Amino acid sequence: MAMRLRNLILVLGDQLDGNSAAFDGFDRKHDAVAMHEVRQEATYIRQHKVRLVLFFAAMRHFRDELIANGINVHYRAISDPENTHTFPLEIADKVRRLDPHKLIVVRPGDYRVRQSIVETCRNLGVELEIREDRHFFCSPDEFAALSEGKHLILENFYRRMRAKHGMLMERGKPAGNRWNFDKENRRPMNAASKKMLAQPLSFPPDAVTREVIDTVDQIFKDSPGSTQSFDYPVRRADALRALDDFIAHRLPNFGAFQDAMTVGEPYMYHSRLSSSLNLHMLHPREAIDEAVQAYERGHATLNSVEGFVRQVLGWREFVRGIYWLHMPGYQDMNALQAESAVPAFYWTGDTDMNCLRQAARGLVDHAYAHHIQRLMVFGLFSLLLGVVPRKFHEWHMSMFVDSIDWVSLPNALGMSQYGDGGIMGTKPYCASGNYINKMSDYCRGCRYKPTSCPVTVLYYNFLERHQERFQTNPRMLFQINNLRRLDQNTLLRFRREADTIREGLA
Repeated sequence: MAMRLRNLILVLGDQLDGNSAAFDGFDRKHDAVAMHEVRQEATYIRQHKVRLVLFFAAMRHFRDELIANGINVHYRAISDPENTHTFPLEIADKVRRLDPHKLIVVRPGDYRVRQSIVETCRNLGVELEIREDRHFFCSPDEFAALSEGKHLILENFYRRMRAKHGMLMERGKPAGNRWNFDKENRRPMNAASKKMLAQPLSFPPDAVTREVIDTVDQIFKDSPGSTQSFDYPVRRADALRALDDFIAHRLPNFGAFQDAMTVGEPYMYHSRLSSSLNLHMLHPREAIDEAVQAYERGHATLNSVEGFVRQVLGWREFVRGIYWLHMPGYQDMNALQAESAVPAFYWTGDTDMNCLRQAARGLVDHAYAHHIQRLMVFGLFSLLLGVVPRKFHEWHMSMFVDSIDWVSLPNALGMSQYGDGGIMGTKPYCASGNYINKMSDYCRGCRYKPTSCPVTVLYYNFLERHQERFQTNPRMLFQINNLRRLDQNTLLRFRREADTIREGLA
Protein backbone atom coordinates (compact mmCIF):
# COMPACT_ATOMS: atom_id res chain seq x y z
CA MET A 1 0.00 0.00 0.00
CA ALA A 2 1.41 3.38 -1.04
CA MET A 3 2.29 5.77 1.75
CA ARG A 4 0.00 8.78 1.99
CA LEU A 5 1.58 12.06 0.88
CA ARG A 6 2.55 14.25 3.81
CA ASN A 7 2.60 17.78 2.31
CA LEU A 8 1.60 19.03 -1.12
CA ILE A 9 3.37 22.32 -1.87
CA LEU A 10 1.38 24.59 -4.15
CA VAL A 11 3.79 26.82 -6.11
CA LEU A 12 2.17 29.76 -7.89
CA GLY A 13 3.50 31.43 -11.02
CA ASP A 14 4.94 34.40 -9.12
CA GLN A 15 6.70 32.28 -6.46
CA LEU A 16 9.57 30.74 -8.41
CA ASP A 17 12.10 30.60 -5.59
CA GLY A 18 13.77 27.38 -4.52
CA ASN A 19 14.55 28.96 -1.13
CA SER A 20 10.93 29.95 -0.56
CA ALA A 21 9.34 29.33 2.83
CA ALA A 22 7.14 26.78 1.05
CA PHE A 23 10.15 24.43 0.97
CA ASP A 24 11.06 24.74 4.66
CA GLY A 25 11.20 21.20 6.04
CA PHE A 26 10.59 19.70 2.61
CA ASP A 27 11.10 15.92 2.49
CA ARG A 28 11.68 14.48 -0.97
CA LYS A 29 10.31 11.09 0.12
CA HIS A 30 7.07 12.31 1.66
CA ASP A 31 6.28 15.67 0.03
CA ALA A 32 5.52 16.83 -3.51
CA VAL A 33 4.98 20.03 -5.50
CA ALA A 34 1.98 21.02 -7.60
CA MET A 35 2.12 23.71 -10.30
CA HIS A 36 -0.67 24.73 -12.67
CA GLU A 37 -1.07 26.74 -15.85
CA VAL A 38 -4.80 27.45 -15.92
CA ARG A 39 -6.90 29.34 -18.43
CA GLN A 40 -8.82 31.01 -15.59
CA GLU A 41 -5.73 32.98 -14.57
CA ALA A 42 -4.81 33.72 -18.19
CA THR A 43 -8.21 35.10 -19.16
CA TYR A 44 -9.93 36.64 -16.11
CA ILE A 45 -8.58 39.82 -17.69
CA ARG A 46 -7.12 40.19 -21.19
CA GLN A 47 -3.39 39.60 -21.01
CA HIS A 48 -0.49 40.60 -23.21
CA LYS A 49 1.02 37.64 -25.02
CA VAL A 50 4.47 38.54 -23.64
CA ARG A 51 3.11 38.38 -20.08
CA LEU A 52 1.61 34.94 -20.72
CA VAL A 53 4.86 33.66 -22.23
CA LEU A 54 6.91 34.97 -19.31
CA PHE A 55 4.77 33.26 -16.68
CA PHE A 56 4.45 29.91 -18.42
CA ALA A 57 8.09 29.77 -19.57
CA ALA A 58 9.44 30.76 -16.15
CA MET A 59 7.18 28.22 -14.45
CA ARG A 60 8.34 25.41 -16.75
CA HIS A 61 12.00 26.23 -16.24
CA PHE A 62 11.48 26.28 -12.48
CA ARG A 63 9.67 22.94 -12.72
CA ASP A 64 12.66 21.48 -14.56
CA GLU A 65 15.06 22.82 -11.91
CA LEU A 66 13.00 21.23 -9.14
CA ILE A 67 12.89 17.90 -10.95
CA ALA A 68 16.66 18.05 -11.51
CA ASN A 69 17.00 18.42 -7.72
CA GLY A 70 15.04 15.24 -7.13
CA ILE A 71 11.70 16.88 -6.25
CA ASN A 72 8.45 15.22 -7.29
CA VAL A 73 6.51 17.81 -9.31
CA HIS A 74 2.93 17.40 -10.50
CA TYR A 75 2.72 19.92 -13.34
CA ARG A 76 -0.35 20.73 -15.42
CA ALA A 77 0.39 22.60 -18.67
CA ILE A 78 -2.13 24.87 -20.35
CA SER A 79 -2.35 22.54 -23.37
CA ASP A 80 -2.88 19.37 -21.31
CA PRO A 81 -6.24 17.84 -22.45
CA GLU A 82 -7.00 16.92 -18.82
CA ASN A 83 -6.53 20.52 -17.64
CA THR A 84 -9.66 21.74 -15.83
CA HIS A 85 -8.38 25.34 -16.18
CA THR A 86 -9.27 26.59 -12.71
CA PHE A 87 -7.30 26.54 -9.47
CA PRO A 88 -10.17 25.04 -7.44
CA LEU A 89 -10.67 22.09 -9.80
CA GLU A 90 -6.95 21.49 -10.24
CA ILE A 91 -6.39 21.51 -6.48
CA ALA A 92 -9.35 19.16 -6.04
CA ASP A 93 -7.85 16.79 -8.63
CA LYS A 94 -4.49 16.73 -6.82
CA VAL A 95 -6.10 16.19 -3.43
CA ARG A 96 -8.19 13.34 -4.80
CA ARG A 97 -5.25 11.60 -6.46
CA LEU A 98 -2.49 12.29 -3.93
CA ASP A 99 -4.48 12.46 -0.68
CA PRO A 100 -2.08 14.83 1.14
CA HIS A 101 -2.33 15.46 4.86
CA LYS A 102 -1.75 19.15 4.25
CA LEU A 103 -1.55 21.72 1.48
CA ILE A 104 1.16 24.38 1.89
CA VAL A 105 1.37 27.65 -0.01
CA VAL A 106 3.24 30.92 0.46
CA ARG A 107 0.95 33.94 0.71
CA PRO A 108 -0.28 34.59 -2.85
CA GLY A 109 0.32 37.98 -4.43
CA ASP A 110 -3.35 38.33 -5.31
CA TYR A 111 -6.12 38.59 -2.68
CA ARG A 112 -8.57 36.93 -5.09
CA VAL A 113 -6.30 33.90 -5.53
CA ARG A 114 -5.69 33.65 -1.80
CA GLN A 115 -9.41 33.59 -1.06
CA SER A 116 -10.00 31.00 -3.79
CA ILE A 117 -7.38 28.65 -2.34
CA VAL A 118 -8.70 29.10 1.21
CA GLU A 119 -12.28 28.40 0.12
CA THR A 120 -11.25 25.42 -2.01
CA CYS A 121 -9.36 23.74 0.83
CA ARG A 122 -12.23 24.41 3.21
CA ASN A 123 -14.67 22.77 0.81
CA LEU A 124 -12.33 19.80 0.31
CA GLY A 125 -11.76 19.40 4.04
CA VAL A 126 -7.98 19.51 3.60
CA GLU A 127 -5.71 21.39 5.96
CA LEU A 128 -4.14 24.50 4.48
CA GLU A 129 -1.02 26.24 5.78
CA ILE A 130 -0.27 29.70 4.36
CA ARG A 131 3.32 30.70 5.03
CA GLU A 132 4.62 34.25 5.04
CA ASP A 133 6.59 35.31 1.99
CA ARG A 134 10.13 36.14 3.08
CA HIS A 135 10.93 37.46 -0.37
CA PHE A 136 9.95 40.85 1.08
CA PHE A 137 11.58 43.00 3.76
CA CYS A 138 8.35 44.02 5.49
CA SER A 139 5.54 41.60 6.35
CA PRO A 140 1.91 42.72 6.16
CA ASP A 141 1.68 42.40 9.96
CA GLU A 142 4.69 44.69 10.46
CA PHE A 143 3.28 47.20 7.99
CA ALA A 144 -0.08 47.15 9.75
CA ALA A 145 1.64 47.79 13.09
CA LEU A 146 3.59 50.72 11.60
CA SER A 147 0.36 52.16 10.19
CA GLU A 148 -1.76 51.77 13.30
CA GLY A 149 -3.28 55.06 14.40
CA LYS A 150 -1.63 57.19 11.70
CA HIS A 151 -1.41 57.89 8.01
CA LEU A 152 1.87 56.26 7.07
CA ILE A 153 3.63 58.02 4.18
CA LEU A 154 6.30 56.56 1.94
CA GLU A 155 9.21 58.76 3.00
CA ASN A 156 8.86 57.86 6.69
CA PHE A 157 8.42 54.18 5.87
CA TYR A 158 11.42 54.23 3.53
CA ARG A 159 13.69 55.79 6.12
CA ARG A 160 12.60 53.22 8.68
CA MET A 161 13.38 50.36 6.25
CA ARG A 162 16.77 51.83 5.39
CA ALA A 163 17.74 52.14 9.05
CA LYS A 164 16.35 48.74 10.06
CA HIS A 165 18.10 46.84 7.27
CA GLY A 166 21.28 48.92 7.17
CA MET A 167 20.91 49.92 3.54
CA LEU A 168 23.09 52.89 2.51
CA MET A 169 23.75 53.72 6.16
CA GLU A 170 27.05 55.04 7.54
CA ARG A 171 27.52 55.13 11.32
CA GLY A 172 23.80 55.31 11.91
CA LYS A 173 23.19 58.07 9.38
CA PRO A 174 22.14 57.95 5.72
CA ALA A 175 25.01 57.89 3.25
CA GLY A 176 25.79 61.41 2.12
CA ASN A 177 23.83 62.73 5.11
CA ARG A 178 20.66 62.74 2.99
CA TRP A 179 17.88 60.20 2.79
CA ASN A 180 16.60 61.24 -0.62
CA PHE A 181 18.32 62.48 -3.78
CA ASP A 182 15.17 62.75 -5.88
CA LYS A 183 15.78 66.40 -6.80
CA GLU A 184 19.00 65.36 -8.55
CA ASN A 185 17.23 62.66 -10.54
CA ARG A 186 15.11 64.73 -12.92
CA ARG A 187 17.37 65.47 -15.87
CA PRO A 188 15.94 65.16 -19.39
CA MET A 189 17.87 63.23 -22.01
CA ASN A 190 20.25 65.00 -24.36
CA ALA A 191 22.28 63.86 -27.34
CA ALA A 192 25.27 62.88 -25.18
CA SER A 193 23.27 60.89 -22.61
CA LYS A 194 21.34 59.15 -25.38
CA LYS A 195 24.59 58.01 -27.03
CA MET A 196 25.68 56.41 -23.74
CA LEU A 197 22.58 54.23 -23.53
CA ALA A 198 23.32 50.51 -23.35
CA GLN A 199 20.46 48.20 -24.25
CA PRO A 200 19.52 45.60 -21.62
CA LEU A 201 20.92 42.12 -21.99
CA SER A 202 18.67 40.06 -24.24
CA PHE A 203 17.71 36.44 -23.56
CA PRO A 204 16.67 34.70 -26.80
CA PRO A 205 14.08 31.96 -26.26
CA ASP A 206 15.41 28.44 -25.72
CA ALA A 207 13.51 25.29 -26.70
CA VAL A 208 11.24 25.38 -23.64
CA THR A 209 10.34 29.04 -24.16
CA ARG A 210 9.83 28.56 -27.92
CA GLU A 211 7.34 25.81 -27.14
CA VAL A 212 5.49 28.20 -24.82
CA ILE A 213 5.50 30.92 -27.49
CA ASP A 214 3.94 28.52 -30.01
CA THR A 215 1.30 27.52 -27.45
CA VAL A 216 0.41 31.11 -26.56
CA ASP A 217 0.21 32.12 -30.22
CA GLN A 218 -2.13 29.21 -30.84
CA ILE A 219 -4.38 29.36 -27.77
CA PHE A 220 -4.43 33.11 -27.12
CA LYS A 221 -4.62 34.48 -30.66
CA ASP A 222 -6.85 37.38 -29.64
CA SER A 223 -4.68 38.54 -26.74
CA PRO A 224 -2.98 41.93 -27.18
CA GLY A 225 0.64 42.34 -28.19
CA SER A 226 3.03 40.03 -30.00
CA THR A 227 5.50 37.33 -28.93
CA GLN A 228 8.01 38.14 -31.69
CA SER A 229 10.36 40.23 -29.57
CA PHE A 230 10.20 38.15 -26.37
CA ASP A 231 13.60 38.20 -24.66
CA TYR A 232 12.99 38.38 -20.90
CA PRO A 233 14.85 36.24 -18.34
CA VAL A 234 12.90 33.08 -17.55
CA ARG A 235 15.45 31.37 -15.28
CA ARG A 236 17.12 32.49 -12.08
CA ALA A 237 20.55 32.24 -13.70
CA ASP A 238 19.42 34.64 -16.42
CA ALA A 239 17.89 37.02 -13.87
CA LEU A 240 21.26 37.20 -12.11
CA ARG A 241 22.97 37.98 -15.41
CA ALA A 242 20.41 40.71 -16.07
CA LEU A 243 21.16 42.21 -12.66
CA ASP A 244 24.91 42.22 -13.37
CA ASP A 245 24.27 43.84 -16.75
CA PHE A 246 22.22 46.65 -15.18
CA ILE A 247 24.82 47.31 -12.48
CA ALA A 248 27.63 47.43 -15.04
CA HIS A 249 26.03 49.45 -17.83
CA ARG A 250 22.98 51.47 -16.72
CA LEU A 251 23.05 52.01 -12.95
CA PRO A 252 25.81 54.69 -13.15
CA ASN A 253 23.46 56.99 -15.09
CA PHE A 254 20.16 55.67 -13.77
CA GLY A 255 19.67 58.34 -11.12
CA ALA A 256 20.06 61.47 -13.20
CA PHE A 257 17.86 60.22 -16.05
CA GLN A 258 15.34 57.96 -14.29
CA ASP A 259 12.47 60.37 -15.04
CA ALA A 260 13.51 61.07 -18.64
CA MET A 261 11.74 59.84 -21.77
CA THR A 262 12.89 59.79 -25.38
CA VAL A 263 11.58 58.49 -28.70
CA GLY A 264 12.38 54.87 -29.52
CA GLU A 265 13.91 53.96 -26.15
CA PRO A 266 11.48 52.02 -23.92
CA TYR A 267 14.09 50.98 -21.35
CA MET A 268 16.36 54.03 -21.04
CA TYR A 269 18.68 53.54 -18.03
CA HIS A 270 16.13 51.42 -16.15
CA SER A 271 16.97 47.97 -14.85
CA ARG A 272 14.25 45.85 -16.52
CA LEU A 273 14.46 43.65 -13.40
CA SER A 274 10.90 44.13 -12.14
CA SER A 275 9.53 41.00 -13.80
CA SER A 276 12.35 38.86 -12.36
CA LEU A 277 11.79 40.37 -8.91
CA ASN A 278 8.02 39.96 -9.04
CA LEU A 279 8.23 36.32 -10.12
CA HIS A 280 10.75 35.74 -7.28
CA MET A 281 13.52 34.61 -9.61
CA LEU A 282 15.58 37.41 -8.11
CA HIS A 283 15.58 38.47 -4.45
CA PRO A 284 15.35 42.23 -3.77
CA ARG A 285 18.19 42.01 -1.26
CA GLU A 286 20.46 40.68 -4.01
CA ALA A 287 19.58 43.62 -6.23
CA ILE A 288 20.06 46.19 -3.48
CA ASP A 289 23.31 44.67 -2.24
CA GLU A 290 24.85 44.75 -5.73
CA ALA A 291 23.77 48.35 -6.24
CA VAL A 292 25.18 49.44 -2.87
CA GLN A 293 28.45 47.64 -3.59
CA ALA A 294 28.66 49.52 -6.89
CA TYR A 295 28.46 52.80 -4.94
CA GLU A 296 31.00 51.66 -2.37
CA ARG A 297 33.58 50.80 -5.02
CA GLY A 298 32.99 54.06 -6.89
CA HIS A 299 31.28 52.55 -9.92
CA ALA A 300 27.94 54.35 -9.45
CA THR A 301 27.02 57.69 -7.91
CA LEU A 302 25.04 57.94 -4.68
CA ASN A 303 22.04 59.61 -6.32
CA SER A 304 21.76 56.69 -8.78
CA VAL A 305 22.07 54.00 -6.13
CA GLU A 306 19.78 55.76 -3.65
CA GLY A 307 17.17 56.18 -6.39
CA PHE A 308 17.28 52.46 -7.15
CA VAL A 309 17.19 51.47 -3.47
CA ARG A 310 14.19 53.78 -2.94
CA GLN A 311 12.31 52.01 -5.73
CA VAL A 312 13.00 48.52 -4.37
CA LEU A 313 13.14 48.99 -0.60
CA GLY A 314 10.79 51.97 -0.52
CA TRP A 315 8.03 51.92 -3.10
CA ARG A 316 7.92 48.18 -3.72
CA GLU A 317 7.55 47.33 -0.03
CA PHE A 318 5.23 50.27 0.63
CA VAL A 319 2.70 49.35 -2.07
CA ARG A 320 2.57 45.75 -0.88
CA GLY A 321 1.88 46.94 2.66
CA ILE A 322 -0.90 49.21 1.41
CA TYR A 323 -2.40 46.36 -0.61
CA TRP A 324 -2.73 43.88 2.25
CA LEU A 325 -3.74 46.56 4.75
CA HIS A 326 -6.70 47.77 2.70
CA MET A 327 -7.91 44.79 0.67
CA PRO A 328 -10.49 43.80 -0.41
CA GLY A 329 -12.26 47.18 -0.31
CA TYR A 330 -9.29 49.00 -1.84
CA GLN A 331 -9.94 47.69 -5.35
CA ASP A 332 -13.27 49.54 -5.66
CA MET A 333 -12.15 52.92 -4.32
CA ASN A 334 -13.00 55.83 -6.61
CA ALA A 335 -12.46 59.01 -4.60
CA LEU A 336 -12.83 61.38 -7.56
CA GLN A 337 -15.96 59.63 -8.88
CA ALA A 338 -14.36 58.93 -12.25
CA GLU A 339 -16.63 57.43 -14.90
CA SER A 340 -14.71 57.08 -18.17
CA ALA A 341 -13.42 53.91 -19.85
CA VAL A 342 -9.79 53.20 -20.69
CA PRO A 343 -9.14 54.72 -24.15
CA ALA A 344 -9.04 52.11 -26.92
CA PHE A 345 -5.64 53.35 -28.13
CA TYR A 346 -4.07 52.25 -24.83
CA TRP A 347 -4.14 48.75 -26.31
CA THR A 348 -2.74 49.68 -29.72
CA GLY A 349 -0.91 53.01 -29.73
CA ASP A 350 -3.17 54.33 -32.51
CA THR A 351 -3.38 58.00 -31.47
CA ASP A 352 -2.13 61.33 -32.81
CA MET A 353 -0.79 62.32 -29.35
CA ASN A 354 2.88 61.46 -29.73
CA CYS A 355 3.62 61.00 -26.02
CA LEU A 356 0.93 58.35 -25.71
CA ARG A 357 1.76 56.84 -29.10
CA GLN A 358 5.42 56.40 -28.17
CA ALA A 359 4.68 54.88 -24.75
CA ALA A 360 1.92 52.61 -26.08
CA ARG A 361 3.94 51.29 -29.02
CA GLY A 362 6.72 50.23 -26.68
CA LEU A 363 4.10 48.62 -24.48
CA VAL A 364 2.51 46.71 -27.36
CA ASP A 365 5.92 45.43 -28.51
CA HIS A 366 7.52 44.64 -25.14
CA ALA A 367 4.75 44.66 -22.50
CA TYR A 368 6.87 47.27 -20.75
CA ALA A 369 7.03 50.99 -20.02
CA HIS A 370 9.20 52.56 -17.35
CA HIS A 371 7.76 54.24 -14.28
CA ILE A 372 7.49 57.79 -15.64
CA GLN A 373 5.73 56.59 -18.79
CA ARG A 374 3.32 54.68 -16.55
CA LEU A 375 2.74 57.51 -14.09
CA MET A 376 3.12 60.69 -16.15
CA VAL A 377 1.93 59.59 -19.58
CA PHE A 378 -0.59 56.74 -19.29
CA GLY A 379 -1.53 57.51 -15.69
CA LEU A 380 -1.64 61.27 -16.15
CA PHE A 381 -3.91 61.14 -19.20
CA SER A 382 -6.24 58.63 -17.53
CA LEU A 383 -6.43 60.72 -14.36
CA LEU A 384 -7.23 63.90 -16.27
CA LEU A 385 -9.70 62.10 -18.52
CA GLY A 386 -11.47 60.58 -15.52
CA VAL A 387 -10.98 56.85 -16.14
CA VAL A 388 -12.49 54.55 -13.50
CA PRO A 389 -9.46 53.67 -11.30
CA ARG A 390 -10.21 49.94 -11.15
CA LYS A 391 -10.51 49.83 -14.95
CA PHE A 392 -7.13 51.55 -15.27
CA HIS A 393 -5.64 48.97 -12.88
CA GLU A 394 -7.15 46.10 -14.87
CA TRP A 395 -5.65 47.52 -18.08
CA HIS A 396 -2.30 47.81 -16.29
CA MET A 397 -2.58 44.19 -15.15
CA SER A 398 -3.37 43.15 -18.71
CA MET A 399 -0.58 44.91 -20.54
CA PHE A 400 2.52 44.91 -18.34
CA VAL A 401 4.90 41.98 -18.10
CA ASP A 402 5.70 42.69 -14.43
CA SER A 403 2.17 43.24 -13.14
CA ILE A 404 0.99 41.30 -10.09
CA ASP A 405 -2.15 42.41 -8.25
CA TRP A 406 -0.33 43.48 -5.06
CA VAL A 407 1.98 45.84 -6.94
CA SER A 408 -0.37 47.02 -9.68
CA LEU A 409 -3.43 47.97 -7.62
CA PRO A 410 -1.86 50.52 -5.22
CA ASN A 411 0.34 51.96 -7.96
CA ALA A 412 -2.36 52.19 -10.63
CA LEU A 413 -5.51 52.87 -8.63
CA GLY A 414 -3.89 54.73 -5.73
CA MET A 415 -0.72 56.55 -6.73
CA SER A 416 -1.58 57.13 -10.38
CA GLN A 417 -5.34 57.72 -10.33
CA TYR A 418 -5.78 59.04 -6.76
CA GLY A 419 -8.65 56.58 -6.50
CA ASP A 420 -7.87 55.94 -2.82
CA GLY A 421 -8.25 59.62 -1.95
CA GLY A 422 -4.72 60.03 -0.62
CA ILE A 423 -3.78 56.74 1.04
CA MET A 424 -0.84 56.19 -1.31
CA GLY A 425 0.13 59.80 -1.94
CA THR A 426 -0.68 63.19 -0.46
CA LYS A 427 -1.66 64.72 -3.83
CA PRO A 428 -2.71 63.59 -7.30
CA TYR A 429 0.08 63.33 -9.86
CA CYS A 430 -1.41 65.87 -12.27
CA ALA A 431 0.48 68.08 -14.72
CA SER A 432 0.07 69.87 -18.03
CA GLY A 433 1.72 69.05 -21.33
CA ASN A 434 4.63 71.24 -20.29
CA TYR A 435 5.85 68.48 -17.94
CA ILE A 436 6.03 65.96 -20.77
CA ASN A 437 7.77 68.54 -22.96
CA LYS A 438 10.34 69.18 -20.22
CA MET A 439 11.11 65.51 -19.53
CA SER A 440 10.99 64.13 -23.08
CA ASP A 441 11.41 64.84 -26.77
CA TYR A 442 7.93 63.53 -27.54
CA CYS A 443 6.42 66.97 -28.13
CA ARG A 444 8.84 67.76 -30.97
CA GLY A 445 7.23 65.11 -33.15
CA CYS A 446 3.63 65.87 -32.19
CA ARG A 447 0.95 67.78 -34.08
CA TYR A 448 -0.04 69.52 -30.84
CA LYS A 449 1.73 72.26 -28.93
CA PRO A 450 2.34 71.51 -25.22
CA THR A 451 0.51 74.67 -24.14
CA SER A 452 -2.71 73.69 -25.89
CA CYS A 453 -2.52 69.90 -26.33
CA PRO A 454 -5.19 67.50 -25.01
CA VAL A 455 -3.10 66.87 -21.87
CA THR A 456 -3.03 70.59 -21.03
CA VAL A 457 -6.71 71.08 -21.84
CA LEU A 458 -7.71 68.15 -19.62
CA TYR A 459 -5.30 69.31 -16.90
CA TYR A 460 -6.98 72.68 -16.40
CA ASN A 461 -10.40 71.08 -16.71
CA PHE A 462 -9.39 68.54 -14.04
CA LEU A 463 -8.27 71.31 -11.68
CA GLU A 464 -11.50 73.24 -12.28
CA ARG A 465 -13.68 70.20 -11.64
CA HIS A 466 -11.86 69.28 -8.42
CA GLN A 467 -10.68 72.66 -7.12
CA GLU A 468 -13.02 72.58 -4.12
CA ARG A 469 -11.51 69.29 -3.00
CA PHE A 470 -7.89 70.33 -3.50
CA GLN A 471 -7.93 74.01 -2.54
CA THR A 472 -7.07 73.11 1.06
CA ASN A 473 -4.27 70.70 0.09
CA PRO A 474 -0.95 72.55 0.66
CA ARG A 475 0.77 70.57 -2.10
CA MET A 476 -1.89 71.65 -4.63
CA LEU A 477 -2.05 75.38 -3.83
CA PHE A 478 0.41 76.41 -6.57
CA GLN A 479 -1.64 74.60 -9.22
CA ILE A 480 -4.99 75.85 -7.91
CA ASN A 481 -3.69 79.42 -7.83
CA ASN A 482 -2.52 79.08 -11.44
CA LEU A 483 -5.99 77.88 -12.38
CA ARG A 484 -7.57 80.91 -10.74
CA ARG A 485 -5.41 83.25 -12.81
CA LEU A 486 -7.16 82.08 -15.99
CA ASP A 487 -10.00 84.26 -17.29
CA GLN A 488 -13.50 82.89 -17.72
CA ASN A 489 -13.28 82.73 -21.52
CA THR A 490 -10.17 80.53 -21.32
CA LEU A 491 -11.81 78.27 -18.74
CA LEU A 492 -14.91 77.98 -20.90
CA ARG A 493 -12.78 77.09 -23.93
CA PHE A 494 -10.90 74.40 -21.98
CA ARG A 495 -14.22 73.05 -20.70
CA ARG A 496 -15.64 72.74 -24.20
CA GLU A 497 -12.47 71.22 -25.61
CA ALA A 498 -12.31 68.71 -22.73
CA ASP A 499 -15.89 67.63 -23.49
CA THR A 500 -14.96 67.19 -27.15
CA ILE A 501 -11.94 65.05 -26.22
CA ARG A 502 -14.06 62.83 -23.99
CA GLU A 503 -16.77 62.47 -26.62
CA GLY A 504 -14.15 61.51 -29.21
CA LEU A 505 -12.79 58.75 -26.94
CA ALA A 506 -16.16 57.40 -25.78
